Amino acid sequence: MDAQGPPKGEHGGTVMPKANEAELGDDFSYIVRIADTDIDGLKPVTFGLTSIKGIGIRSSMMICKQSGIDGSRLGGHLSTEEQDLLRKTIDEYATNVPWWMVNRQRDLETNEDAHIIANEVGMTKEDDVARLAEIKTYRGIRHRSGHKVRGQRLRSNGRKGSALGVQRKK
Repeated sequence: MDAQGPPKGEHGGTVMPKANEAELGDDFSYIVRIADTDIDGLKPVTFGLTSIKGIGIRSSMMICKQSGIDGSRLGGHLSTEEQDLLRKTIDEYATNVPWWMVNRQRDLETNEDAHIIANEVGMTKEDDVARLAEIKTYRGIRHRSGHKVRGQRLRSNGRKGSALGVQRKK
């Protein structure tokens, strides 16, 4: 017989027990609103911040380190002052990290390093594709026509729509 260890999940990983209402306390908030995104209060701050578009795990860890907040704490236990500190740190992120840690290096319009988050990510991507199509680059034309952009095969993979199958002779 094997020894009883932590509970195993569906794919073999350990499962963290869910916290009950009494353990969480009265000041716990299940949803924290940062950068126009709802963050799950039951997740640790480091992993909760990754639900913001444009912030990955490395950026999230750096934001927690810069703000002085323990990333392993549950997001719902953050006070309003700590939430404001996180918002401020996210806003100033591009100026406080090396150039290689931002997601918009040497922007074409401003020529500055920036870290775009939330809704700006989608809008910036659309603007970039529109600019590529406007100057009629190969990538822009491929984007506009809905084809693969990075040289992948087209003949057999990436087909869209429903398959017709083989037509029988009548």
